[in-house]
Amino acid sequence: MTNALSKLDVAPCRGRVDIGGAVKQSREAMGYSVEDLSLTCGLTGPEITRIELGADVDPARLRRIAAALQVPTSTFRLA
Repeated sequence: MTNALSKLDVAPCRGRVDIGGAVKQSREAMGYSVEDLSLTCGLTGPEITRIELGADVDPARLRRIAAALQVPTSTFRLA
C-alpha cells in the first residue's frame, strides 16, 4: 500500500501561506494590529486572520487590504 500523503500537491497551500505571510508582514510594517487593519479596510478581524493564515486568498479582500496598507496589489501576487 502506498502512502497517499506522499502524492499530495502542497504547492497551492504554500502559495496561500506565502500570500498570508506577505499580508501579515505588510500589516506589521505599518504598525497595525489586526483590529487596526480591520477598521481601515472594513474586513472583520477573523477575516484578516484567515487571510494571514492562508485559509482565504479572495482577490477582492486582498485588494482592500493592499489599499488600506498603501502597498501595490502585486505585494500579494495580484495584478
